[in-house]
Amino acid sequence: MQLILYLIVVPLAAAFLIPAIGKRVKGSPAVAAICGAFFTAVFSYIIAGSVVTQKILVCKMGTWPPPAGISLVVDSLSAFILVTVDTVAFLAALYSGHYIKKYTDDWKFYALFSIMLAGINGVLVSSDMFNLYVFLEIAAIAGYFLVAFSVEAAALEAAFKYAVMGAIASVFIFLGIGFLYSYASTLNMAGLASFIAANNRPGLLVFVSVLFLAGFGLKAALVPFHAWLPYAHSQAPAPISAMLSGVSIKVLGIYALARIFFNVFGLTPAVSWILITLAVLSMIAGGILAFGQTDIKRLFAYSSISQIGYIALGLGIGTPLAILGAIFHLFNHSISKSLLFLNSGSIEEITGTRALGRMSGVIYREPVTGYTNLVAALSICGMPPLAGFWSKVIIIFACMQAGHTMLAFAAAGVSVLTLAYYFKALSPALFGKSDGSSARVRVEWQAALPMVILAILALAGALLIIPSTANTPNLLLSGAVSVLTGGRNYAIAVMGAI
Repeated sequence: MQLILYLIVVPLAAAFLIPAIGKRVKGSPAVAAICGAFFTAVFSYIIAGSVVTQKILVCKMGTWPPPAGISLVVDSLSAFILVTVDTVAFLAALYSGHYIKKYTDDWKFYALFSIMLAGINGVLVSSDMFNLYVFLEIAAIAGYFLVAFSVEAAALEAAFKYAVMGAIASVFIFLGIGFLYSYASTLNMAGLASFIAANNRPGLLVFVSVLFLAGFGLKAALVPFHAWLPYAHSQAPAPISAMLSGVSIKVLGIYALARIFFNVFGLTPAVSWILITLAVLSMIAGGILAFGQTDIKRLFAYSSISQIGYIALGLGIGTPLAILGAIFHLFNHSISKSLLFLNSGSIEEITGTRALGRMSGVIYREPVTGYTNLVAALSICGMPPLAGFWSKVIIIFACMQAGHTMLAFAAAGVSVLTLAYYFKALSPALFGKSDGSSARVRVEWQAALPMVILAILALAGALLIIPSTANTPNLLLSGAVSVLTGGRNYAIAVMGAI
């Protein structure tokens, strides 16, 4: 159970070590950050293995037990997302070893990267609302600086917009936490769930729910709270774009929403329909806005808004099948979109541009980048037999099973729209005829290896769904679904583990 603490301590230790040695030992910042991310990923796999057998792990901080004391909790939901997050983080850190050479003061980049990873992991293991807020802010503030890392005018503008919108989101969340504390006199999630179940005050909970939907909706970039995302994700360095789009918006936004509204408040019909409405708006608006993009990173950014809508739709439907589709799509999108943003960095290096109209023949000039980009794009589009196809199909069938036929048609239609704008944008860039001056190139292994691993995960990810659909017990994805469908039973599980 003490390994849970290492998920935060290891990247934080790397973040403090990097400035101390970064200016003195050449190459040490990259080694420290990559090793920190690697060991964090290893610990997440060990913890996930323990959760499969023990269902829930609780690490008590100090001698006071919850709800009075602070504790770190990992159940099947947080374990599944931890494995996803830390895998992507390690591969993004490894990719950075090559990519970040174009910038000066690389030690600052790696220190901020490690701080962001510690904050994201902290959100996933927090069982206290205030600590969740603190870790959320740690991850977000590091993200603001990383978006601006190139210090170009466009990057500084994007970071400023990201910081302003993030600050507004933080105010909403902090106010909601304050009202909750005045109501329940505790911020422990298990304690809050038990208190709310016994002392329901609908008026206050509705107000707090609105604050949280606005705050975490901004963090998740759900429409209409999405305006900051295309700027931030397109201007950040490629590995940071992969972290922001691949894991950050899902953990700081979607995971926090799911944890609070399923396990603390209990999902109500009103919140369910709000999530469904925001989801449909995000799916459609993100897809339409992506269609007209000429910058490859802005295309991927708007696509993230659309795909996050699928996850919110599954959560809003709230049936076991829909939640399974939502969590599975969270994994698939994390892998595929992280890969696409890493691809964008390599494509920009190969072609010297991010403008889609000026790219051609990437798959012939650098096959590793080209083919991995094709795999990721097809998975995002929902092409069989890739993992993205199965998560979308599950969500569509869940809509039909719940009697929401129009929502099923909307989800299917947006998937067709996704295929259309990816085909329109990437087909010429990948397969277009290259001019005679375009020589074949090869990316360094530090860039190629993460892209190949993520492509393999996008191809093999469909295997995760096989035991889940058979309701095999004690598997991580099935357990993650059970955590959310169990609702306020989360409180019983946490107190029982203590």
